[in-house]
Amino acid sequence: MTMSAISIAIPTYRREQTLLDTLDSLLALAERAIEILVLDQSERHETHVQEKLAALHLAGDIRWLRLETPSIPKAMNTALIEARAPLVLFLDDDIIPEERLVLAHLDAHRRSPGVLVAGRVIQPWNEDKDYSADTHFHFACLMPQKITEFMGGNFSVSVSQALFLGGFDENFVKVAYRFEAEFAYRWIASGRQICYEPDAVIHHLKVSAGGTRTFGEHLSTVRPDHAVGAYYFTLCTRSGARRVSEVLQRFVSSVRTRHHLRRPWWIPLTLFAELRGFGWAVALAARGPSYARRRGSGETNP
Repeated sequence: MTMSAISIAIPTYRREQTLLDTLDSLLALAERAIEILVLDQSERHETHVQEKLAALHLAGDIRWLRLETPSIPKAMNTALIEARAPLVLFLDDDIIPEERLVLAHLDAHRRSPGVLVAGRVIQPWNEDKDYSADTHFHFACLMPQKITEFMGGNFSVSVSQALFLGGFDENFVKVAYRFEAEFAYRWIASGRQICYEPDAVIHHLKVSAGGTRTFGEHLSTVRPDHAVGAYYFTLCTRSGARRVSEVLQRFVSSVRTRHHLRRPWWIPLTLFAELRGFGWAVALAARGPSYARRRGSGETNP
């Protein structure tokens, strides 16, 4: 086992055995990161999970940081501030890495210094499929290329460059939908590139409990948690007629689904959730972005 000059950061919320399995698989890699930061936003854990995380922390296998308020972008900003390596590899808390995950990210940065590296994400429905003949891009394809967005569960970035841009906008609340797209927008606008690296592979388990699934399914909730990020992204990155068009398009498309076709009584409930999300997004946009900053409270070691 060797250590590489990259930190792994795992934001986690209300995940139990799956989180431990993810950590075990990362610790078993032949080429490991110099540290694994676990940004834990959970109020509490099952006893055996709590004890295992504490033991891993005490042994130096992970750095277990507790955050008081659930927030994906805040957890990621904390990782940027706390990381000991010049690069951070952000991963989901319900994954199985392939053996070359860390090496593939590092190799991509060596070939193209200064880029954001987006890795390959194999979802449960992608397993055992042959994508060798693909001519179009998706996050399980085999073609390295320049792209304009990335998935938050498998990407690596320079700490200094990410912080130079302000890190991640903490106004993406709850599910934090589209927070990656907003960071990608600023990253590309600054003249930087995003490179897709198909050799940097994770298998995403998409566990039904914990994580963003805590906030329910977006098709069957009256809460604005899934809608607010979409509207906030549009308000922050679009202007004029395009902004109006995208807001209206989101509003209409939210009920143009099979779910609503089969259950039309959900249409007014979903539109209510969308209106609440839009109002929340307007309020967030009015006060301006909330970027990374060094803090003295809210993060503690266990």
